[in-house]
Amino acid sequence: MQEPSITPDLVAAHGLKPEEYDRILEIIGREPTFTELGIFSAMWNEHCSYKSSKKWLRTLPTTGPQVICGPGENAGVVDIGDGQAVVFKMESHNHPSYIEPYQGAATGVGGILRDVFTMGARPIASMNSLSFGMPSHPKTRQLVHGVVAGVGGYGNCFGVPCAGGEVRFDPAYNGNCLVNAFAAGLADADKIFYSAASGVGMPVVYLGAKTGRDGVGGATMASAEFDDSIEEKRPTVQVGDPFTEKRLMEACLELMATGAVISIQDMGAAGLTCSAVEMGDKGGLGVKLHLDAVPQREANMTAYEMMLSESQERMLMVLRPELEAEARAVFEKWDLDFAIVGETIAEDRFLILHGNEIKADLPLATLSGSAPEYDRPWVETTPAAPLDPATVPGVDPIDGLKALIGSINYCARQWVYEQYDTMVMADTARTPGQGAGLIRVHGTDKLLAFTSDVTPRYVKANPVEGGKQAVAEAYRNLSALGAVPLATTDNLNFGNPEKPEIMGQFVGAIKGIGEAVAALDMPIVSGNVSLYNETDGTAILPTPTIGAVGIIRDPETAITGQVRDGHVALLLGETHGHLGQSALLAEVFHRVEGDAPPVDLAAEKRHGDFIRANHALIKACTDLSDGGLALAAFELAEAAGVGVHLDSDDTATLFAEDQARYLIACNFDQAEALMIAAGRAGVPLTAVGRFTGDTVRLGKSEAALSELSDIFRGTFGATFG
Repeated sequence: MQEPSITPDLVAAHGLKPEEYDRILEIIGREPTFTELGIFSAMWNEHCSYKSSKKWLRTLPTTGPQVICGPGENAGVVDIGDGQAVVFKMESHNHPSYIEPYQGAATGVGGILRDVFTMGARPIASMNSLSFGMPSHPKTRQLVHGVVAGVGGYGNCFGVPCAGGEVRFDPAYNGNCLVNAFAAGLADADKIFYSAASGVGMPVVYLGAKTGRDGVGGATMASAEFDDSIEEKRPTVQVGDPFTEKRLMEACLELMATGAVISIQDMGAAGLTCSAVEMGDKGGLGVKLHLDAVPQREANMTAYEMMLSESQERMLMVLRPELEAEARAVFEKWDLDFAIVGETIAEDRFLILHGNEIKADLPLATLSGSAPEYDRPWVETTPAAPLDPATVPGVDPIDGLKALIGSINYCARQWVYEQYDTMVMADTARTPGQGAGLIRVHGTDKLLAFTSDVTPRYVKANPVEGGKQAVAEAYRNLSALGAVPLATTDNLNFGNPEKPEIMGQFVGAIKGIGEAVAALDMPIVSGNVSLYNETDGTAILPTPTIGAVGIIRDPETAITGQVRDGHVALLLGETHGHLGQSALLAEVFHRVEGDAPPVDLAAEKRHGDFIRANHALIKACTDLSDGGLALAAFELAEAAGVGVHLDSDDTATLFAEDQARYLIACNFDQAEALMIAAGRAGVPLTAVGRFTGDTVRLGKSEAALSELSDIFRGTFGATFG
């Protein structure tokens, strides 16, 4: 095939700016081949190089005594004691999911699962954070159905339980949905596998499914804004096969146990290019690849296509040559391809051969390490003006509650999570729909808690406080279960970083997240940045999703009970009446105004510690976030089928979204003991009502629990069913 000439238009089509192409010419001292241009494009795009974000990512706290491996590998690794580790990460598949919802979401799940078992861990839990446009938008229904089916279709077939997640709707996502996928796995702490190649002359082995043309250019596409040519990008979306991935996992874990694996890397974004370069660069070695040996499912594939294909369910390994026969037998047993496609070399070269021709010959370390790093201009976001409480009329409390639970943003999500297998592997201790999920560590007394949180409207109003709040809410969701937070992963979804106001949102959110994870001892151990989430110049809401993991070492300390008739309702934390950016303001008054609620990280820490220290006195607990006290109390009551009566009918008291607050349910004598403990600990704890009967009464306003439950449980299905 005649390769195209390298023209300015071709360079631009590869997402490279003229000055970046000039840098390539300077590095290699000549015009690149077509394949080399593709390789540079893949390695230097935003998705793979983090060129706009790494300056700020370096400021995040990533270490701690619990951290075995922080950012830089396929996933983060955290010690959970007894020689065990939890391995986890969150990653986006936003652009592919908007173009092809089912396969985009499915392969997002597949990719994050590979990141986990590449480290030698068996996946035990997944989560997903989904953001869509308004239900009235003509594309939203198709996206919701396709994405949810894709997440469920891949995860269910692979056989990993969904522990939780979140779904939101806002006009800002009309042209660019977000699909953030999380996975966690278990491994022996002394048997973690890394991606750095070692040893000269070691075989580089291709494992898994065959290479096709699906996903060619996917990483570059994921680093671009959308416009009216979006449908033309459909061929850049990968196609997944969960049954092949399940076999690939079993084969990899079996092979790892033999001692044959020196290093291993998932073929994710940018496929063979990124995996080979990362393995060589981390090991200080060069790599020579013979593309004729690459298993292919399509005829006449070019070197360019093979190097940039993002076909799924593939791995690249460096193996001990003396164990080659044993390794091959493992993969043949699992009916997967096993092919030696290259070798490690001493020279600093990335040498690609195809049909006895050299298709690429590049300095490997420079290719990896010389990607542009931008210090983008940014404008600090001016926090939104505080909301004047006098401009918010009082509402009938039940009417306000009905507006929330009848809203697509605050109704029950069982239409979504009932399409996911939540019980496979038989270790699920708490299913989605009730705050953080809970998974037993098989064969031990330990439990791991998982949550995913962010409130994008807070981040837009005040990126620093919004970033803090995302971490603080994750901390509270774990603490409400009695779990000790261990660490976090982040998925930073923003618009075009070349716009100073968007970059300002990113910088502010990073500052808030960094401050919060340090104060709450929840270091960032892995993550992903997704930029250019815009369509025709309209950006999404800044959405820095925080995935967090906590541990309960003794099941007796878990707070997993339900409320029952006669329980006292106690509020831990102070209510100042903050209604700015609140759910009530948006759903009842259709106003998105005011500053985000301030986050007192010292109070967050004190109150979380108080919950854990007094777990024996607490029957049920939830944090207060969207919808404030009224929505939290309703959700606790509705889950147990018991009514709730709150004393106040004041709008701000019931619906404010002040932070560092929990709602506790317990018996009367336990409530007295908690009040005494709170006085000693110096934390504010007040009685706000009780759980009883079969009605929801807020002040003097009352409705049948069954009526409200029908609204809460029926809205999502009525909208999308």
